[in-house]
Amino acid sequence: MAFYLAFKEVWRNRGRFFLFSLVIALITTLVLFIAGLAQGLSNANKEYLSKLNAELIVFQDKVQLSSAASQIGKSIFNNVRRVQGVKDMGSIGLSSASVLNPRTGEDIDISLIGVEPQRPGMPAVLIGSVFRLDNENTVVVDQNLADETGLNVGDRIEIRSLQGKDYEYYPVEIIGITDGQEYLYRPSIFVPYLTWDKIRPQPATINKSEFTTNIIAIKVAEDYTPAWVAARIETQVPDLEVVDKKSAILAIPGYLVQQQTLNTQQGFTLLIGVLVIGGFFQIQMLQKIPLMGVLKAIGTPNKTVAFAVVSQIVLVSTFGVLLGGLFTLLLSLGIPASVPIIFSGNSVALAMLALLAIGPLGGLVSVRLAVSVEPLTALGLTS
Repeated sequence: MAFYLAFKEVWRNRGRFFLFSLVIALITTLVLFIAGLAQGLSNANKEYLSKLNAELIVFQDKVQLSSAASQIGKSIFNNVRRVQGVKDMGSIGLSSASVLNPRTGEDIDISLIGVEPQRPGMPAVLIGSVFRLDNENTVVVDQNLADETGLNVGDRIEIRSLQGKDYEYYPVEIIGITDGQEYLYRPSIFVPYLTWDKIRPQPATINKSEFTTNIIAIKVAEDYTPAWVAARIETQVPDLEVVDKKSAILAIPGYLVQQQTLNTQQGFTLLIGVLVIGGFFQIQMLQKIPLMGVLKAIGTPNKTVAFAVVSQIVLVSTFGVLLGGLFTLLLSLGIPASVPIIFSGNSVALAMLALLAIGPLGGLVSVRLAVSVEPLTALGLTS
């Protein structure tokens, strides 16, 4: 009975309720786009680290987990290898460079990542093969760069890197393509570590007394916990800080602030949705107080009245959220691939569930008003 009353009123005033559903749809589209942008920017910043085939990451101590500032000498590297619980480890060098886009003739900024073959830090190759030696002039590119440029296995490219005051060009051959491995908003190119050490950007004057690496990726042996191994490394090898991947990701410059900003925007959008929905149904309820009085006068219980109001809110909100989801899907088809926005199933589902929940939440005032209506007062029959 309650749902029937709710549906009949919505259908009788379908023009008004459809316009309000459009408002809810626009709020839904905004929330979903903010969620997608948060996911996309997060992914573009941390994708390589989040997919790293290791449990622990080693940084130089007192650099606030900055991969750019971290410099770990080869002698320290060997000391870490001997720590109990370390199953495997690999050097990772992180820097920036650029390559020429054959489609547009413009330079593309990339993350140039030096890794050791068959060691932690080297991602799995989907197409082609991996390099075998540390000094090969071969590279593996990530899927993002391949999609953007049309490059494929067997193609040759030139990596442009600043050496002192001038740019130098290093010809390399693509022998493999891995999945998406963006880092610091740039697609990644993986090169053998010694090759990376040679072609990475260098200052005008350099006094390099020892081979160094930025960070070390560590796989932990099965019988040990990452926390125990991390503590063991820091105890046995001085001047190192060992953290898990989550801590390393949170330390990426600007990552945490960016995500907090986008989450705050999403929260305020949901709050606005609660106020808008609450305000609309409050006005609706004020306009039909006489009708509520008639229902109460003929013996309709408060439970039925309350359920009818909630049913109406849920019906209109659900239609608006589904409509907004459809709008978002259609708009996403026209978004350029260069825009860092990702609509993952989990984030979309959570956002839509939150939007469905704010409807009844925003309409609580209307429900309270409906059940508190006095029949005689509503009909103007009190003296």
